Amino acid sequence: MQRILYLLVSLFFVSFAYGANIYQWVDKEGGVHFTDDESKIPPEYRDSVKTEQMKPSVPPSAPPQKSKGPRVDRYGLGEDYWRAKIQPWKRQLNEARANLEELNRKMRERYEEQSGRYLTYTQWNMHRAERRQLIEERSKYEAQIREANSMLKKIAKEAREAKVDPRWLQ
Repeated sequence: MQRILYLLVSLFFVSFAYGANIYQWVDKEGGVHFTDDESKIPPEYRDSVKTEQMKPSVPPSAPPQKSKGPRVDRYGLGEDYWRAKIQPWKRQLNEARANLEELNRKMRERYEEQSGRYLTYTQWNMHRAERRQLIEERSKYEAQIREANSMLKKIAKEAREAKVDPRWLQ
């Protein structure tokens, strides 16, 4: 019987503390005081009291379970679709960049070879024709880079709209 009485008394106090207000004030000496009874606050400090509503502590919820099935975007398309869509453009971009870098290196070498040398009219015309051809080839690679970048941006935008996992596009 005594145990039941203790249980009831403890539940009584816990239930009041559950929704209780906590009052805080600072005295003249800088001491911070707390109470849950407003009548215990000295009258000279009642204007400077801070009140806080006690809330029940909620245990953190468990992280959402990942589904075991295949992952798809909002249109039902999976990782394989998006990887297959982006890979050709990434390959084109990398190849065009490598080709452009090689072509620029070749053009620098040709320029260094020819600089400071006296060229005959025929040599000069051949050099000019070769340079024109290299410039046309460079513009072709630059166009491929622009096209690949444009398509990669377009695919990235589509992927954002479809709520695709960004790792699928890597």
